Amino acid sequence: MGNGTSRLYSALAKTLNSSAASQHPEYLVSPDSEHLEPIDPKELLEECRAVLHTRPPRFQRDFVDLRTDCPSSHPPIRVMQWNILAQALGEGKDNFVQCPVEALKWEERKCLILEEILAYQPDILCLQEVDHYFDTFQPLLSRLGYQGTFFPKPWSPCLDVEHNNGPDGCALFFLQNRFKLVNSANIRLTAMTLKTNQVAIAQTLECKESSRQFCIAVTHLKARTGWERFRSAQGCDLLQNLQNITQGAKIPLIVCGDFNAEPTEEVYKHFASSSLNLNSAYKLLSADGQSEPPYTTWKIRTSGECRHTLDYIWYSKHALSVKSALDLLTEEQIGPNRLPSFNYPSDHLSLVCDFSFNEEPDGLL
Repeated sequence: MGNGTSRLYSALAKTLNSSAASQHPEYLVSPDSEHLEPIDPKELLEECRAVLHTRPPRFQRDFVDLRTDCPSSHPPIRVMQWNILAQALGEGKDNFVQCPVEALKWEERKCLILEEILAYQPDILCLQEVDHYFDTFQPLLSRLGYQGTFFPKPWSPCLDVEHNNGPDGCALFFLQNRFKLVNSANIRLTAMTLKTNQVAIAQTLECKESSRQFCIAVTHLKARTGWERFRSAQGCDLLQNLQNITQGAKIPLIVCGDFNAEPTEEVYKHFASSSLNLNSAYKLLSADGQSEPPYTTWKIRTSGECRHTLDYIWYSKHALSVKSALDLLTEEQIGPNRLPSFNYPSDHLSLVCDFSFNEEPDGLL
């Protein structure tokens, strides 16, 4: 392995606290990616696995082929959606009573996160609860060819945790060799005209192979039972913003997020019935093509066991097709202590889909 790559990863293999920051300031800024030494993803994956050698191996997950009869002359667009669990919340607030403290140590947990990303090699990566953007994900992913954007929550709960690493927020990365950024919007969501603590990023990208444009958005809505109307209002605000950005669905749209809402909630129904003509990609894994997965998060807290479907990838069904989707972990794989664990770094499962443009998009009727 080249000395530059080893030096980079070795520096990032340690928790970058304030003292580490003074020793390695070049890794904590957000430099121009054109001046950074590229990293071979296979070599970085090997380094991650070396750090994780005492842990159980990664769970095996398979892609389910969902190909329709619509051929595409261009390679599919792989999109990953994932709430990666903010480090400050995992260690300080979320009370995962069945998860050993050692499983949450950042030095190893970040390697599990990187291993998951490197294993599926998404073209576009949509993340929530990112509180190590500048010291970990931006430096490493930029050297893998990604361009990143980070939008923190205005009042992140991470800031209440001692020895935190700054606020958490949403992050969006895309491969620069496949896409060109046309425009970007950071959206602070409102509810009943009030600005809230939840955010979204929406970017219009142009495919370099086909010159087709589309919008990709990432969000994380308000959590907790009792906030259903609040989430519904946030969803309506996001839909209105996306309506404007996509020029009334003229530009195809993909929306990734932790909506903190089951399919029975109003915010889900707003997205399902929107004039943007959206469908939820993971419904296609069900036998009837109409049912969401039984869970996308499964954890045990002091209040009890929580098994919910909260995470979604929405897409313009008139303009895009889902070629394949990554199957979820089984209950047996997850295990009796649920998530996170030594095997899996977050309490939420990653969702990964391959999309292609419909050659002749149907008109919106």
